[in-house]
Amino acid sequence: MGAIHHADHGWVTPAVSYFVACLGAFVALRSARWALVSKGKTRAVWLLFASTSLGAGIWSMHFIAMLGFSVSGVQISYQPGLTVLSLLVAVAVVGIGLFTVGYWRRRPVLALLVGGLTTGLGVAAMHYLGMAAMVLPGRLGYDHLTVGLSIGIAVFAATAALWAALNIRGTLAVLAAAPVMGVAVCAMHYTGMAALSVQVDFSHSTQDGVMALQFIFPLGVGLGCYVFFGSLAFAVSPSRPSSQPLLAGPAAPLPPRAPRPPRVPQQRAAGAGVRR
Repeated sequence: MGAIHHADHGWVTPAVSYFVACLGAFVALRSARWALVSKGKTRAVWLLFASTSLGAGIWSMHFIAMLGFSVSGVQISYQPGLTVLSLLVAVAVVGIGLFTVGYWRRRPVLALLVGGLTTGLGVAAMHYLGMAAMVLPGRLGYDHLTVGLSIGIAVFAATAALWAALNIRGTLAVLAAAPVMGVAVCAMHYTGMAALSVQVDFSHSTQDGVMALQFIFPLGVGLGCYVFFGSLAFAVSPSRPSSQPLLAGPAAPLPPRAPRPPRVPQQRAAGAGVRR
C-alpha cells in the first residue's frame, strides 16, 4: 500500500485551487443571473459563458490540487485523452444544469433540483475521470461509502449555490454564492481523495502517461487566463439599463414578485355579511 500525500507543497495548492474554483463560480453565477433577464441568443450566450467558466474553474481546481498529490516512491503522470475528456465532460454536464435553470422557468423548483443534480454530478464525473487519467505503477481503489458521500456533497452544495444565486436578491447574495460553490467543489474533491487507496505494483506499465508539468500545467494556465480575461472583459463592459459593470456592478435584477392580495379582517367580513 502506497503512502498518499495530498499537500506536498503545503497550503499553496489547496489555497490556489480554492481561489480558482471561486473565480470560476463567481463568473458563472453572475452570468446565469444576467441570462435570466435576457432573451433569445443573448440568454444562450450568457449561459454558454457561464458553463465554460464554471467547467473550466472546476477542472482547473482539480488539477491544481493534484499538483500537490503524491504517492511515496511513485512517479505520477496523466493520460492526455482522459484528461481532456474530463474537461469536456465538466463543461458539458455543468452546461446542461445551467441551461435547465436558465430556460425551464415555468417550474422553478423542478428546474433548480434538476440543475443542481446535474451540476453536482458533473463535478463528480469530472473528478473521477481525472483520477482515472492518472498513470502510476499500481492500482487505485476507492471506499464506496466515501465516494457516495463526495457525490452527495457536490449535489447538495451545487443546488444550494444555484438557489442562492438565482433567488436571493442583492449583489451580496451572488457574491456569497461563489465561495459556497468553491467550498462545494473543494469539499467534493478532498472527500473523494480521502476515499482513494493505492496498491503499488511496479509491474504495471506507465508508458502512456505525460508528466503534469508538461501537459496539465500549460493547459490549466490557458484555461485560467480564459476565465480571468473573460471576467475582466465583462467587468468593464457596462450593462445597458444602468451603465454599471456587468460583473463588478450590482447583480442583475430578478423578475418582480407578484404582490399578495390584501387580507380582509374576519370581523369586518362577517359584519358585511349581516348588513342588508
